[in-house]
Amino acid sequence: MADQRRAERLDQPREPRGIKLPRFDAEAFGRWSEGIARGMGTANFIVYMTVVIALWFGWNTLAPADLRFDPYTFTFLTLVLSLQASYAAPLILLAQNRQTDRDRVALEEDRRRATMQKADTEYLAREVAALRIALGEVATRDFLRSELVRLAEELDAAAQRRQKRELRQPERPVGRSGGAEGRSGGGEPPLDEPRDELDGDYVRDGRRPES
Repeated sequence: MADQRRAERLDQPREPRGIKLPRFDAEAFGRWSEGIARGMGTANFIVYMTVVIALWFGWNTLAPADLRFDPYTFTFLTLVLSLQASYAAPLILLAQNRQTDRDRVALEEDRRRATMQKADTEYLAREVAALRIALGEVATRDFLRSELVRLAEELDAAAQRRQKRELRQPERPVGRSGGAEGRSGGGEPPLDEPRDELDGDYVRDGRRPES
């Protein structure tokens, strides 16, 4: 009774009832069926099957009557061929289904790769367009060369104008502020002012002012 109550507990799932079918590896069976389908779809299978049927006919026709295992009307041969056809059709369909599944997976993979390639192509096209726009604003070698040539020409022209200006400009006499200019290494030209005693002009010249 205790075992029966333990088996009828509601907090535990029941074991499935019915006939337990043997389990098999679907992938291995599929490969096996594909091998049979490929073998039946070759010329070798047709040739071998023709040879077997011809031997079957010849033996059951020309052999002694007591040695014939399938006499005329060949009932056993018909049964064998029907059994072969009944198994060949599902095996061929199974192989075709597996090939269809592989083709679908390959098609999806090709579609995914095509989408990725399209996205990469569009990205590269945008990058090339951006590079073209950026290169349009970058100074090229020819542009830099032309600018340097123009700058060199402007510098040469400025140097020539400066030389001409120096040749045309007369030498300035050294005035009262010559000593200051000599001490300072240059300076501005002397001022045009009257000579008087207030600035000590006569004392520097060594003369006295006229009375």
